[in-house]
Amino acid sequence: MSPSRRTLLRGLAGVAGISVAGGLVSACSSSGSGSGTPSSGSSTGSSGSSGAVSGTVSFGSNYSDPGVKSAFAALCTAATAATGAQIKINTVDHNTFQTDITAYLQGTPDDLFTWFAGYRMQYFAAQGLAQPIDDVWEKIGGNFNAAAKALSTGLDGHQYLVPLYNYPWVVFYNKSVFTAKGYTVPTTWDQYLTLAKKMKSDGLIPFAFADKDGWPALGTFDILNMRINGYDYHIKLMKHEIPWTDPGVTQVFQHWAELMPYMQTGANGRIWQDAAKTLEQKKAGMMFQGTNQVAAQYVTDKADLADLDFFVFPEINPTYAQDYMDAPTDGFMLSKKAKNTDAAKAILEYIGTGAAEANFLKTDQWDVGLAQGLAAPTYDAIQKKSVTEIGKCKSVAQFMDRDSDPAMANAMIAIIQKFIDDPSTGNIATLQKSAEAQAKSIYTS
Repeated sequence: MSPSRRTLLRGLAGVAGISVAGGLVSACSSSGSGSGTPSSGSSTGSSGSSGAVSGTVSFGSNYSDPGVKSAFAALCTAATAATGAQIKINTVDHNTFQTDITAYLQGTPDDLFTWFAGYRMQYFAAQGLAQPIDDVWEKIGGNFNAAAKALSTGLDGHQYLVPLYNYPWVVFYNKSVFTAKGYTVPTTWDQYLTLAKKMKSDGLIPFAFADKDGWPALGTFDILNMRINGYDYHIKLMKHEIPWTDPGVTQVFQHWAELMPYMQTGANGRIWQDAAKTLEQKKAGMMFQGTNQVAAQYVTDKADLADLDFFVFPEINPTYAQDYMDAPTDGFMLSKKAKNTDAAKAILEYIGTGAAEANFLKTDQWDVGLAQGLAAPTYDAIQKKSVTEIGKCKSVAQFMDRDSDPAMANAMIAIIQKFIDDPSTGNIATLQKSAEAQAKSIYTS
């Protein structure tokens, strides 16, 4: 019998959001270098499946964007070469995949499927919709550190996911624009607003912004909440241990309202790819989103990736400075209804190696791998900086739609879109009351 949502949430403390002290990103860099290249003496651990398997494994994928789709195809080709199992990839639009995941897993799912670490993995594992893969982890466990394993572990103590990479949510800009205009990277809230005002007076859109898909703006809420109220507050809010009517939440929306005059208008009717193009075309000065989106879009559009740079979101509350960020971890799970389990597990064993991650990263110029002893290709400047900046964090969150109940995340998507349309003080109060009412219903059912 599946646990109630409240039981599930109580068990997530310290797991949905993972402290990175000696944590995830240490697997990506050599000792003290922060370069993303392991030392020559690093151990690679398990190299993959110990025996040949046969048959075809179906792989449900949300890697629908061109860049990551190509990287995943290359990973699957290498997995076939390593295991002997054929792989049939079934790609579904990222947003559709995420929206329909429950029905998909309850119906006739693929053997393997792409998904997210932490709470979102635990939620479906607790529903009995995924198979534990402890036997896979017995072979690949030496390839990952404790933080990566924790993000792959269900509430029952079993492992359900093989992680592949993570990536930071940061503020992107074009170096050439900052140089030409004499802009400097802001480190405080006041500097951030001053820069936005200057960009607007210079005829630029200060912040490229899009939220038609619903989820992108959740990241802005996350970072404002962690900058103003801290990581622990944020995670407690995600679990409804703090009410959505709390003054701390009010401060988040009030600060966001200060940014709205400088954010690209019409966001609820724009997809994030089009917002990224505005940055590429140097019509916008900045964009807050993940490297997995912005840098990947530059590659897809054949834009000048070397001109792209980023800075971590500025400090608001000195108590928390720039100590936290969203750095989501993605990976792969085994469906409860998998038809070719042996071959599927062999593929997961291969994916959980440094060799597999290195192969994936040959064409991925925006994520950073998680396997220890990763013999990665040379990371570009974005990836090197990602490793460094994630490594500076005291804790990283997984993103609102991964750290909270799926129903609550969906509720917040609608609420934030209403805020974008009307960021007035009166509407903020109304939206907070709506969020709290929905949270009470969701977390007590």
